[in-house]
Amino acid sequence: MRVPLSWLREYVDLPAGETGRDVAERLVRAGLEVETVEQLGGDLKGPLVVGEVLSIEELTGFKKPIRHCFVNVGDANGTGEPQEIVCGATNFAVGDKVVVVLPGAVLPGPFPIAARKTYGHTSAGMICSARELGLGDDHDGIIVLPPEYEPGIDAIELLQLVDEVLDIAVTPDRGYCLSMRGVAREAAAAYGLPLADPALLDVPPANSFGYLVKVNDPAGCDRFVARTVIGLDPAAKSPIWLQRRLQKAGIRPISLAVDITNYVMLEVGQPLHAYDRQRVDGPIVVRRAEEGESLTTLDGVKRTLSAEDLLICDNSGPIGLAGVMGGASTEILDPAAGPGTTEVIIEAAHFDAVAIARGAKRHKLPSEASKRFERGVDPEAARAAAQRAVDLLVLIAGGTAEAGVTDIAAAHPVRTITIAADLPDRVAGTGYGRETVTRRLQEIGCSVSGADVLEVTPPTWRPDLTDPYDLAEEVIRLEGYDNVPARMPTVPPGKGLTEAQRMHRRVGVALAGAGYVEVNNYPFVGEASFEALGLEPEDRRRRTVTLVNPLNDEEPGLRTTLLPGLLGALRRNVGRGNTDLAIFETGTVFLPKDELSVAPRPAVDRRPGDEELAALDAALPHQPRRVAVALAGERLPSGWWGKGAPATWADAVEAARTVARAAGVELTVRPGRLMPWHPGRCAELVVAGTDRVVGHAGELHPRVVKAMGLPERTGAMELDLDLLAADGAARVDGPAVSGFPVATQDVALIVDAEVRAADVEAALRSGAGELLEAIRLFDVFTGEQVGEGRKSLAYALRFRAADRTLTADEASAAREAAVAEAVARTGAVLRGA
Repeated sequence: MRVPLSWLREYVDLPAGETGRDVAERLVRAGLEVETVEQLGGDLKGPLVVGEVLSIEELTGFKKPIRHCFVNVGDANGTGEPQEIVCGATNFAVGDKVVVVLPGAVLPGPFPIAARKTYGHTSAGMICSARELGLGDDHDGIIVLPPEYEPGIDAIELLQLVDEVLDIAVTPDRGYCLSMRGVAREAAAAYGLPLADPALLDVPPANSFGYLVKVNDPAGCDRFVARTVIGLDPAAKSPIWLQRRLQKAGIRPISLAVDITNYVMLEVGQPLHAYDRQRVDGPIVVRRAEEGESLTTLDGVKRTLSAEDLLICDNSGPIGLAGVMGGASTEILDPAAGPGTTEVIIEAAHFDAVAIARGAKRHKLPSEASKRFERGVDPEAARAAAQRAVDLLVLIAGGTAEAGVTDIAAAHPVRTITIAADLPDRVAGTGYGRETVTRRLQEIGCSVSGADVLEVTPPTWRPDLTDPYDLAEEVIRLEGYDNVPARMPTVPPGKGLTEAQRMHRRVGVALAGAGYVEVNNYPFVGEASFEALGLEPEDRRRRTVTLVNPLNDEEPGLRTTLLPGLLGALRRNVGRGNTDLAIFETGTVFLPKDELSVAPRPAVDRRPGDEELAALDAALPHQPRRVAVALAGERLPSGWWGKGAPATWADAVEAARTVARAAGVELTVRPGRLMPWHPGRCAELVVAGTDRVVGHAGELHPRVVKAMGLPERTGAMELDLDLLAADGAARVDGPAVSGFPVATQDVALIVDAEVRAADVEAALRSGAGELLEAIRLFDVFTGEQVGEGRKSLAYALRFRAADRTLTADEASAAREAAVAEAVARTGAVLRGA
């Protein structure tokens, strides 16, 4: 909303010395977003005057039209003699009133003006166009003024060239500030000054002989005011003051009737529409469109309508898209193209905000009217706005207002909010007092009654005020956010982090210590992500919670796995030259429930009850917390010390073990098969001693690697932290450090190829007993030496006692017991025996 300061002063008697920046500072303190303060005419210097063209000599012999003119500028040149000016424009004639800049003046740019010799004549000044004066981009011809202005008068004041314009970014909840009336109300409250409300007009009551209007959809249109003006001068033009105010507000002047409707919209905030009465066929009807109907709007585009569109119609069909744009069939006629319009119907209606917003979006047709309707328009302003437009038409175009007044209004229940008088004090942590609270609420238009508990009725132009905390915010805003004291809240004693929070922190620290870098990704996915991961159509991970208003139409769902975002981050890093990567992410995934329910909308003035909280929880999807890693390139870097080691599927499995150790849980690793992992290099991660699968790790499938543009043999792991800790919080102890020496024994066992290394390791642990401190698989061998369909697994066993030095016999006995158990469980054969 562009607000000229000169216009604002009509409604609020601002102090004489207040600049646009001073006003902007006050409005910002009141909560409005003033983006810029534009200085109009700041580098303009006179003399700039009205001139009357006395004679024109057409000069020939040049590539473009050149005219040698004598112009009467009165006494502005100090001599009273006609001013000699050479001009290239051709849109004026002898006797026209024009804007003349004289030598010594400076135009916006800055562009100093001096007398000079050109085209064989002296040009002592310049006849100005709109662009040269900073009025717009029109440079096709010079400005021709109405004939009533006397030569020599100051054109700077006449054209209101010097002003300040505040550009305010109006948030959706402050739609009333899309008008001079709304901004003036804020300025009056900020300065503590009275408001001259432009909507306080004497309006005649509705009667039975107004223009006939039928509202068939009262839910879409709860108020419709129609007024008629006849006997208009079709050649009447908008006065300069009206055009300039529109231009400063960012609206291009078009014709008198249209300019007046735009002016009143900016002034009062109520969008209007003017119909040529002679082109309206029968009564006006407000209804929903029939599927497939069409309407040609004022922009000349024929639009196919939806059954949800709200229309203004007559006997011929649709004549306007309600609250968005009028139709071409009833537009105000340009007198230059025909006889012109002499009778006008003014429409001032109140439409449903949702219907208008959807209609404007559906037809990709945002307008100044729709922008206001979808943010909320004062339904009580329609009568005053229509009266204001009628008064201006009568005043400027010499018309006559018909006595008929149409006002169709649906009943609106009175909204009353109960608020404790000290609620703003408690919210802000300071003392305002009942008197201040009442005064501030009355300043924004509320009616207030009561003592300790106030009964507040918000004004009709503030649909955003719906609960006590909205009112408290208004009081705090107007009193100044900068006056709210900065105090640290009193924090009640707590128990610190929960066990789940501690575990999540341990997991992050453990992975960071293992060389992984944490990343955070947006939790949005789309079908393209699932296709790239190679998920089958029936895969449950394809079933997502879909957002109503997604940030990206290609990713409308909430993630069911961390891998799309994590692998996307890996791809972006590789594309920027980071080839050796190990990254991880912890976060929630969103798994829709089989039975969906609608969440209730809790009140804001009290804590939700147990039933409400249970209903809210029931409407939410399952949100388990997961951890995932991705690896590519070298896990151990190459250097002068030798060749590095590439990241493999085994590193992804080890990352899962790192997470499990941090959670105090032991994992069993067994072969798995799940996309997007390679079927032969996929590990299924199971909590030891159970059948609870908590995740998968390994090397990604080659098709996935190709589809996502990842390096070859990229590894990944994803683990469900909630399932990992499903047995309850486990105590995580640091390793015991014994002061006695370790005894190391190696053992190589030959087993069938299908026997899992994890089963052999479990058997060795069971047989070795409590003396076994650690076991590590350090070699896997297949070949002719061990036989076809067989493999050799070599383990390093570390034995240590906490209270003594083990003898060689004790270590050997423990080793033999471990081997015996492995032989019994897995059919292993001791290699070399």
